[in-house]
Amino acid sequence: MTGYVMFRKDRLGRNGGRVILYIKESIQAYEINLEKEAECEEAVWCNIVTGKSTLTVGLVYRSPNISMEENEKIHNAIKEVSKRDCIIMGDFNHGHIQWTSLQSTGERIKSF
Repeated sequence: MTGYVMFRKDRLGRNGGRVILYIKESIQAYEINLEKEAECEEAVWCNIVTGKSTLTVGLVYRSPNISMEENEKIHNAIKEVSKRDCIIMGDFNHGHIQWTSLQSTGERIKSF
């Protein structure tokens, strides 16, 4: 896309699947890597420099068929970046959320 910098992470070992985050060219941004235990298979993270501070932005795709190991990595990633100013977005595929009441019936999402 013209006027934007692309940050992407492709799914390894399988066809299709990737996450892509576009940041406007006029915004100073650079990709970051998280600690090994927080490195998610389908997530991309970048820092945006905003004058005197830095904002971490993350885009996460959580497969509905996620392994417990990968689920734990996403949890670790969120714990790591939440220690700083951050925006985390994506598709977390938690089917047990009751959006009208904002309640959850699933134990897995409650632990997440």
